[in-house]
Amino acid sequence: MALSPHALYLSLCIFAILLWASRGLDPETRALQEADRIWGLPGQPPVNFRQYAGYVTVDESYGKALFYWFFEATHKPAEKPLLLWLNGAANLLFLESPADVGFSYSNTSLDVHGDNITGHYVPQLAEVVFDENKVAKANYINLKGFIIGNALMDYDTDFRGMIDYAWGHAVISDKVHHAIMINCDFSKLNQTTECLNAFNEYNAVYSIINMYSLYTPRCPNGTPFSKSSMMPQNSNFEVFRKIPAGYDPCLQNYATTYFNRPDVQEALHANVTKIPRPWSLCSLEVNGAWNDSTFSILPIIQKLIDGGLRVWVFSGDTDGRVPVTSTRYTLNKLGLNITEDWTPWYNHKEVGGWTIAYDGLTFVTVRGAGHQVPTFVPDRSLQLIKHFLANEKLPSVAF
Repeated sequence: MALSPHALYLSLCIFAILLWASRGLDPETRALQEADRIWGLPGQPPVNFRQYAGYVTVDESYGKALFYWFFEATHKPAEKPLLLWLNGAANLLFLESPADVGFSYSNTSLDVHGDNITGHYVPQLAEVVFDENKVAKANYINLKGFIIGNALMDYDTDFRGMIDYAWGHAVISDKVHHAIMINCDFSKLNQTTECLNAFNEYNAVYSIINMYSLYTPRCPNGTPFSKSSMMPQNSNFEVFRKIPAGYDPCLQNYATTYFNRPDVQEALHANVTKIPRPWSLCSLEVNGAWNDSTFSILPIIQKLIDGGLRVWVFSGDTDGRVPVTSTRYTLNKLGLNITEDWTPWYNHKEVGGWTIAYDGLTFVTVRGAGHQVPTFVPDRSLQLIKHFLANEKLPSVAF
């Protein structure tokens, strides 16, 4: 039995109710909630918000649980929205998903189903909540919308944009670009030998520069995401379809060391089942086992737009993995009417990027940001998230 979005939805319902209904909790439930409270983390300075961490069971019979980390808003948290962050004044909930990544676990053999990388599983989960809300009574979730960044949404346009971006930014030669374009069919998983050979030449360039942030240096000590471990030569194209997000040239090194410390795990109430593997930023085992991902999430996005949900898509403009070019190609595929044309938006005196509004969808670029946008420009990212949550347009003039 696989982990489905519906199982995650049910767990999310229970979890949200426990978090938001604290005033009416019975003593036993309140005690369970307080058991997940984090009172301090090794090396962390004092903070002015409450945080909780632990596990959300998504499949009890198969022993599957996702690790969560919840941060309360600093001011009147009961009146703030809940922002579920999958990988600002809102309450913020991080989930490590699917099972068998990070501190999340499964007590059975690896069996991943339903979810995909953020551009896929965020809309998929939103769709489940949207559909369940039509019949929900006690477990209604007041879903307002979703926002996804540098996200894989449609493999055809994702790959085409990725190659065009590399060529347009002088990363690959005319020869390599031409060879990929004439030999590869991005709408298919199985590729010709000619395509794979050309794609290997493309990959070789990104073994010497940082794909996730084109103009920043690589970590001098290297990371586990080396060319040999992330992109095996015999299956570059297949593996590359599913490689997840990640950046700071050395972030993986720091995070791996920190989250594998026993005192950190104890403070986070993590690894309570003694998972037989270290914490890692990316699971190549899960990545390799994914074989049921849909090629395009656009029908779901269109459905949720038609259903009245707020949909924002943003893109750091120096990311080579899911570049702004890919996102523009993908959104053009939806054929939405433009309501406000391409215009700059501002963060104080600086241009934060550019934005364009369609019927039911807003697209935002973030200037100078790589794949994980908040890592590079946290101030602009906060501006973006604040305006999304408030359902307000980004500033069109300096302030």
